[in-house]
This record gives sequence, structure tokens and C-alpha cells, in this order.
Amino acid sequence: MSVELNHTIVLSRDREESARFFADILGLEVGQPAGVFLPVTTANGVTLDFATVGIDIPAQHYAFLVSEDEFDAILARLVAAGVPIQADPHGRHPGRINRNDGGRGVYFHDPAGHGLEALTRPYGTDPASPLNGVTEAVPGAV
Repeated sequence: MSVELNHTIVLSRDREESARFFADILGLEVGQPAGVFLPVTTANGVTLDFATVGIDIPAQHYAFLVSEDEFDAILARLVAAGVPIQADPHGRHPGRINRNDGGRGVYFHDPAGHGLEALTRPYGTDPASPLNGVTEAVPGAV
């Protein structure tokens, strides 16, 4: 059997708010509570188990590989919800997406402060791409 990620726990200030945010933006469903966890399952079967905690939460990074059509839908939902987006993880290109590796990528934050990323091409897919590092403005983006 090959090694596969099955689930991870995502710490949040409010599991319902964070799980709903992930599900709504990514076009997924929130599952039924399982004890202290509220699950959101991705297309490849990995479950993000949201848990409410009463401590300072260190920011984590979660990246989601999506199709071009899914990216369009995610970007539209982010803009419609007024969620600030950026083309890089450091916030140097607000209101923009990146065109790295011949695809598209966008960074944003969830209600708990975790850094999220949606990308259409895995890193290193096309390192020779003339579009590496190029950003593009998104109309209506914050």
C-alpha cells in the first residue's frame, strides 16, 4: 500500500465558521460532526477535520490543486464574498493572481488566519515557463 494523507486536524476559533468558509469557497460540503471535529472532505478523499480550540492558533498553510474551471469558480466566490486575495504568500501583490508554472494561483486567508492557496498547476510543472512570476489583476478583488 502506498502512503496517502487521510486526514488532518485544522485548528480554528469556531469550527463551524471555518469549515463553512472552506466548503463554500472551495465548492465542497461540510460533513456531519464527529465528536469535536467537523469534517470537510476533498475530492481525493482527504478529510480536513475542523476543531474549535481556545488557544492562539499558529497559522498553517493549506494548498489545493484544482482544475481551471474550479479555479474560476473559487476566484469568483472569493471576489463575491469580498475575501482579500493575493498572488503570493507574502502579500506583495494584493488583488492579483499568479501565473506560475503555466497555470494560475491565488492566496487568501480563512477566518482562523490560516493561509490558503488554490493552484491549477503543481509547483515545478513548467519551471521554464515564460509566465513564471507573472501576476494578473482580478477585477473587483480586494
